[in-house]
Amino acid sequence: MPEGNTTAHHVKELKGVGPKVSESLSLLGIKTVQDAVFHLPYRYEDRTKLTALGEAPYEIPLLIEGEIIKSTVVFRGRRMLFTEIYDGTGRLTMRMFNFAFAQHKALKKGSRIRCYGTIRHGPSGKEMIHPQYQVFERTDSVEVDKSLTPVYASTSKLQQGRLRKIISGAISYCEANNLFKEERTKESDDEFSDIFQALKFIHNPPADIDLNVLLSGNHPAQKKLIKEELIAHMLCAGILKNELEGREGPIMRTKSSKEGLFLKSLDFQLTNAQNRCWDEICNDLTAQSPMRRLLQGDVGSGKTLVGALAALHTADNDWQTAFMCPTEILAEQHHQTLSEWFSPLDLKVAILTGSTTASKRKKIVSELEEGVIDILVGTHALFQKDVIFNRLGLTIIDEQHRFGVHQRFSMLEKGGSKKRSPHQLIMTATPIPRTLAMTVYGSLETSIIDELPPGRKPVTTSSRPSSMRDKVMKRIEEVCLEGQRVYWVCTLIEESEELEAQSAEELFLDIKKSVPNIKTGLVHGRLKKKEKDKVINEFREGEIQLLVCTTVIEVGVDVPEATLMIIENPERLGLSQLHQLRGRVGRKADSDSHCLLLYKDPLTAIAQERIKTMEETNDGFVIAEKDLELRGSGDIYGVRQSGLMDLKIADPIRDSDLLEFAQEEAIRIAKTDEPFAKILVDRWVGTKVDYSES
Repeated sequence: MPEGNTTAHHVKELKGVGPKVSESLSLLGIKTVQDAVFHLPYRYEDRTKLTALGEAPYEIPLLIEGEIIKSTVVFRGRRMLFTEIYDGTGRLTMRMFNFAFAQHKALKKGSRIRCYGTIRHGPSGKEMIHPQYQVFERTDSVEVDKSLTPVYASTSKLQQGRLRKIISGAISYCEANNLFKEERTKESDDEFSDIFQALKFIHNPPADIDLNVLLSGNHPAQKKLIKEELIAHMLCAGILKNELEGREGPIMRTKSSKEGLFLKSLDFQLTNAQNRCWDEICNDLTAQSPMRRLLQGDVGSGKTLVGALAALHTADNDWQTAFMCPTEILAEQHHQTLSEWFSPLDLKVAILTGSTTASKRKKIVSELEEGVIDILVGTHALFQKDVIFNRLGLTIIDEQHRFGVHQRFSMLEKGGSKKRSPHQLIMTATPIPRTLAMTVYGSLETSIIDELPPGRKPVTTSSRPSSMRDKVMKRIEEVCLEGQRVYWVCTLIEESEELEAQSAEELFLDIKKSVPNIKTGLVHGRLKKKEKDKVINEFREGEIQLLVCTTVIEVGVDVPEATLMIIENPERLGLSQLHQLRGRVGRKADSDSHCLLLYKDPLTAIAQERIKTMEETNDGFVIAEKDLELRGSGDIYGVRQSGLMDLKIADPIRDSDLLEFAQEEAIRIAKTDEPFAKILVDRWVGTKVDYSES
């Protein structure tokens, strides 16, 4: 860390941070005061001006203020709190589903209320659902904010207001304790050559700033941070790569005796692309140096099968495989598939996730260390220190873009030593342009499955405005009564998983009323695992015909009988995520599948372009290139959705023009200024290098 900061200052040193808050902060990767300062906003809210209700537009976040006319609890299928507000120019209803008695009591007639949220059409005119609000007496004078309000990634136990105070306190603490002394001679005289000035600006931008410049990542303060973060990650990847260089890989030269039996047991043949990729991987596994390979393949191209062949070859050579997945749903899907494939071949496949019971976990950990388990499928739970492999020979990481580079390397350490390191296969359905893959992932070799299995028909995609929702609902009913299964995806770009779940619950109730003859289920991120599993299994078995869900189903839910997907508010998502969601249908050979994008007017030019691209192509690589182009135009949601390299502010797709500079600068700093290289890695990566206790 910088001079004056050789020891980390624990986040508990900040006012208002006790053991419970500290625990919530650690879930966000915030363990030190410095971590808090580097927990950057992913968007901003403009609460610097009040909008009169009579002039307030729909579907745009804004701040309103008025007098409470009445506040009543009503029962319409569920308990709701309605609060009517009047400001002299118009009326608005604030509607809440989750509320406490104390909240209802505080919303008394005659008080003034200030709300921040999005106005939508309600049964009685303009309404806001669960806005952020503040109640005060009529005589009180309450000023509006002087700067934009930052919004941070958070947890359900840590509200935005609390998190803002903690981060503000961390900035003051750093300033008071001089934790950001300038480490190097200033390269320029601009106001953001000092990293701390750039950080303060990002957390507290003035009201008069051009919000579009900020949202597109083009402000000089952001550029300063983006460049430094990219350099830090490349330095870190270089350090980790150097540590692994010169090691040998597990020797796997015995040809698998079970490969032929396995392939004969399948009711389909491998495509030419799958065979080519498997040959490349097999050659790597039999070589002396450890494999480092990226396997790219569009949704439904058969990457899992190629990964399974690698695991089978590994087991036949008396080595174990770790199969990493970002979500429990995907882990369970892979565990089920691999178990069905390999149980007849006497291979032991096990699964370890955060939901695994203590007794089962103990047994799995024991059998793993004894070498009884051949393939362990799991989530982040595999990083824990007591998960010890007997002979780890291969790590497979699915959906690599959801893991940080350090997690990838920490799995190599699980089965490695100073002389040996396991092979590693990284799989992704998110196509990454080759030049970007080379820069971000360094020395990885790349294999591409560029064809779909025979008989797999492309998904037909179309779009309709949400004003046609009633007609769409009738068509859904017809499709379900014909015996088909349907996904209805509710999207909500919001920092709160709770609000997303709430939005899905509201949609679920509306749909149930509209199609009472259809068996409907609901899945969202706030459901307990048992409930989620039960609903998904019922959908898989056909007991549920229509599944209302959030983007939690983006990765891992595999129901071949589902032939139709409705994505509501697709304008809120990036192209790659839309393509991933669409990949949940069209998974059954020789069946026609459809995806309907139900958008809200008016659409921005970029949203129109995204929807047009989805309608015109099913090619993931074309979509990836288009995504790159649109993000270059300043995609508001680009930063949040890329996930590549576990970055805080940089987006290697949006900021691809800076990658070459960052790489050259990382090499120069590594050669000429080792202390500063350590400062950068500590500053941007910090505690995230060690995932052993995740």
